[in-house]
Amino acid sequence: MDSFLNSSRPLIFCPGCSHERVTRVLDRVFQNLELSADKIALVSDIGCSGLFDTFFNTHAFHGLHGRALTYATGLKMARPDLNVIVTMGDGGLGIGGAHLLSTCRRNINLTLLVLNNFNYGMTGGQFSPTTPSDAIGGSGFLNRLEKPMDVCRVAASAGAAFITRTSVYDDNIAEKIEEALKFDGFSIVDMWGMCTGRFTKKNKLSPKIIDESLGMLPALQGPVKENEREEYTKHYYRIAQDLGPAKEPVSVDAVFEPLESKRQEIVILGSAGQRIITAGEILCLAGISQGLNATQKNDYPITVLRGHSVSELVLSKEDIGFTGIISPDIILALADEGVKRRYKIFESLGEKTLIIKSKDVDLPACKAMILEIDFKNQKIKSSDMALASLSVIAQLKKIITPEMLEKVLAIRFDGKILESSFALIKSIKA
Repeated sequence: MDSFLNSSRPLIFCPGCSHERVTRVLDRVFQNLELSADKIALVSDIGCSGLFDTFFNTHAFHGLHGRALTYATGLKMARPDLNVIVTMGDGGLGIGGAHLLSTCRRNINLTLLVLNNFNYGMTGGQFSPTTPSDAIGGSGFLNRLEKPMDVCRVAASAGAAFITRTSVYDDNIAEKIEEALKFDGFSIVDMWGMCTGRFTKKNKLSPKIIDESLGMLPALQGPVKENEREEYTKHYYRIAQDLGPAKEPVSVDAVFEPLESKRQEIVILGSAGQRIITAGEILCLAGISQGLNATQKNDYPITVLRGHSVSELVLSKEDIGFTGIISPDIILALADEGVKRRYKIFESLGEKTLIIKSKDVDLPACKAMILEIDFKNQKIKSSDMALASLSVIAQLKKIITPEMLEKVLAIRFDGKILESSFALIKSIKA
């Protein structure tokens, strides 16, 4: 087969750089495996190893430093037919360490070639996660404070199913890369080489020294027996196929004439457990049933079982370019936590704003119209107050009607929840 190398983009590595040997070996591997250029995707990131995607006439993706494995995973999931190869330096490997661990756990069928030259060569020779502690680098003495990472042992402990540790200068390196590419699962080849532009200017390193150093480490050549398992993509599609098609999204037809032609703004102020967000969604669906555009913004803390819960809604015939609340038409004040969260909004309220509040909620002084509801006296639980409030505004024919509310409840709920929702909205007295 012809070479895959890009004749219009000659190799530009420093003289003696081991990356050039890897480039030419990888070209030979593609030819030996009789791969098609349109079935190869080279994924790289920043650094000297990131130049690989420009040197080959294949598909390529060049991304952010350390993130190459995430892009490669997406490519392989979308196109299982592609041979996806990632080239990454030891620097990118360190920056994207969490992504390496995730890829090892998944066992997705792609190959990671680690061009390990023990420093950040492109940016000045700073120490990387694999720099020996006794090396001299561009980061002062900092590498002396850290233990270098054994890429292969980390990958093995994270679940990588195929691991090879080798010297770039190994006579059999092409065969080792071929074996990795043919493996049905995640394969990683940790290739030790020399950065002649940075590292070897201050540190003694040669192919012989690399061989001696590799000989002192556990031999890792090929499949890792304890990590062998089904390849991720095949496993994923096999399980997904048994699940059947996903449900169609909820569809709401515009079957009602809108009660208002102007933009309407609604704020629901409550606390965790009051189903504020669900009430906001129901109100949006009711707006859509009138042919209106609808937006919903929610505010609640990460402590979802405690604290405020706020939903801000906009309904409009026109496109909604700004989702902020300027002058609310209706405020549902159902808990002090929500009121305190939006305390300042009351300062600018005019007489046209309607506030429907629970009797036990304290409001700051304002000019708005206030309708107080004694939910507790009507035996409405706190978790039902938001839906009960929607029934109140429906009875008042503000924004929605009882018919609209019943229509969207039947879309949103079913079974016993729908039955209890109907009973609730019919029991509340405005």
